[in-house]
Amino acid sequence: MLFAIVIVTWGVNWPVSKALLAHVSPWWSTALRSVIGMATLFVICALSRRLVLPRRGDLPVILSVGLLHMTAFSLLVALGLQYVSAGRSAVLAYTTPLWVMPAARLWLGEALTPRRLLGLACGLLGLLVMFNPIAFDWHDHNAIFGNALVLLSAFVWAIAIVHMRAHRWVNGPFELSPWQLLLASVMLCTLAFVVDGAPRVTGWAGFSALLTYGGVVGGGIAYWLAGVVTRQLPAGVTSLGLLGVPVVGTLASALILRESLGLDVWIALALIVGGIALGTVPRAATPCRTEDPA
Repeated sequence: MLFAIVIVTWGVNWPVSKALLAHVSPWWSTALRSVIGMATLFVICALSRRLVLPRRGDLPVILSVGLLHMTAFSLLVALGLQYVSAGRSAVLAYTTPLWVMPAARLWLGEALTPRRLLGLACGLLGLLVMFNPIAFDWHDHNAIFGNALVLLSAFVWAIAIVHMRAHRWVNGPFELSPWQLLLASVMLCTLAFVVDGAPRVTGWAGFSALLTYGGVVGGGIAYWLAGVVTRQLPAGVTSLGLLGVPVVGTLASALILRESLGLDVWIALALIVGGIALGTVPRAATPCRTEDPA
């Protein structure tokens, strides 16, 4: 039940993020969601007695996840959502595991087994379907720019994931998440002030509801529940289940935002999700490596 809530919550977060752009700039949309998510996670960690001070050994992963995933990924997606539908963005962003496979082979020495190669080929075929040279409007510079931003966000997230795999954790990923979000919030708010000035909000009622969902529900609470789920279920189950997020995101975007999604998006979604399932879902649980904090 908790895992289903996480999948649906994160999936619905895609059209919510898109809708927020009607009320505030993408710079402040990302920054404010980060601040609220950070505050929510600090409260949850304190109430559950899992609030810890970061140790020196975890500083590299705090920097990489905080700057690459929570800052760069989130900002690139928000900027890309100005030009790309939420459903299409969800599919493109979740190509991240496809890029993790060759990166992990290059930097971590992980084997590219026939199963992983088949999954990578299937996912790349899905991208080829989505960017059909005949059907895609290459004269629409905004569409090219927006799609490129979302794809770049997937690459950035992949780098953070590879570093997380290589890192020897002192504290667990969940205990470090509020500190990573703190770093991201400082960076995002600073960038927003420099680029966009003070936030300018239109339609406060709708803005408040969307921001509450994106920051509290889709941010802090979903992150907390995901931490609970990953401690209780095998890694293979969670990896496979999380592939439901882009599916829910695509469906939610069509239902909530009335986005018209072509057959190419649905075929690409099936190929990409299938490729990720083939290439990345482990056969057994693979817990993160930790050191004795003493």
